[in-house]
Amino acid sequence: MNPSPVNKTGERVENGAYLSELDFTRFQMRVPTERYTSREYHERERHLLWMRIWQVAGRADEIPDPGDWMEYRIFDQSFVLVRGKNGQIRGFVNACRHRGNQLCQGRGKTARFTCPYHNWSYGLDGRLLAVARPDYEGPLEEFVGAAKHDLALRSVPVGCFGGFIFLNPDPHAAPLADFLGEVAELLGPYHLEEMVPVGINVRESLNCNWKVVMDAFQEGYHIQGIHPELIPAMDESRERYSFFGDHSVATAPFGASNLADISTEAQVAAIRELPATFPGVVAVLPRFEELVSEHRGPGGEIAFADGITARRLLQQATRETLTATGLDVSALTDDQLSDNQFFLLFPNFFLTIRAGEATFISSVPHPDGDPNRCIWHVTGYMWFPPEQRAEVRAALVDEPRDFEYFLALQQDYEQMQRQQNGLRQRGLEHMTLTRQEVRLAYFHSVLDSWLEGNASR
Repeated sequence: MNPSPVNKTGERVENGAYLSELDFTRFQMRVPTERYTSREYHERERHLLWMRIWQVAGRADEIPDPGDWMEYRIFDQSFVLVRGKNGQIRGFVNACRHRGNQLCQGRGKTARFTCPYHNWSYGLDGRLLAVARPDYEGPLEEFVGAAKHDLALRSVPVGCFGGFIFLNPDPHAAPLADFLGEVAELLGPYHLEEMVPVGINVRESLNCNWKVVMDAFQEGYHIQGIHPELIPAMDESRERYSFFGDHSVATAPFGASNLADISTEAQVAAIRELPATFPGVVAVLPRFEELVSEHRGPGGEIAFADGITARRLLQQATRETLTATGLDVSALTDDQLSDNQFFLLFPNFFLTIRAGEATFISSVPHPDGDPNRCIWHVTGYMWFPPEQRAEVRAALVDEPRDFEYFLALQQDYEQMQRQQNGLRQRGLEHMTLTRQEVRLAYFHSVLDSWLEGNASR
């Protein structure tokens, strides 16, 4: 196998700190339960966090052509994202400048936005185009009492990264690049913008606070209790942690690396089970089996030479298979071909990613204002050659009834709502975190900085 690339961005995460190397005095290890149930706290989050922070509003390929638009809502606030004639995506407050009527709902395609109340119309760049004035023939400025350019739709900051559209309700927000910082460089080599939804693309209401969702996916401590089937393929004891501004990243050996001291047959068997949770491994397994067969003896037994493990063969098979399909993995380290990296882009962008595939999970407060409810969005992404993407793309399933997730997600789906029932008990004043939940501690410390007004824009 080719030697691992050197000085690649992935090494920053792979060389992150072990738990034993972290200074825990800077982490908040007790988290008040009121932040999951209190309406007062919920309102503080609304004004001091959600109305000021960059957040994912959709994918750029959802509005691929000029005139394509979609609505994004957070709490009772509504915004329109539209691709202009020059290909640029813009964001606007979803309200007519005349009497404030909502312009549109859902998604669609248009050459201009026309208010259904009084027929004022706006261009894709937000400029006021025309005003209905059946009984007045004078200048428009005289009719409306303002200059035409002063009546454009209210714009909001919008930026794109990794194929995602980010929006910030704060018109004075710092650029998205400043907010993302170093994590943008870390994610770049995966070519996330070229991946498409595959297998699962579901958005539905949950009976839990939005932070319960974010908490659940920032620690592997619950694997032993909720996901015992994942224990053979993930070694949480060797997880490494890195912190970048408001964001955090972790990685743990994956692909049976923790089985190096047991039989080679067990190593290979563990990798064969991976597609149940990581579907991208399916395409890699044929080459993996070929490489394994090269190490079989006359009796069919597997005998790896020194330095060879099933994990190493999985990495080789992954690099060769993905390269052959057209995905450039040259900037990825060998470990990024097998191991997941877990990104939390504050506040609600969680991404598990490895070469060729990713799982995206986000949650937002429920628009009904109940802190005990949220809406989560789960999407599996995979890389396919451009000519295959339309065929494999999974359509969004919105508010399904009795949707059955794959095993690990179904287990989390049920657990998170059980946890909210416990958090609502008045006799429980705080959660006590363990060291293995250090990313939760960091997340809540960052949240405190926003709600206390100490976070920079």
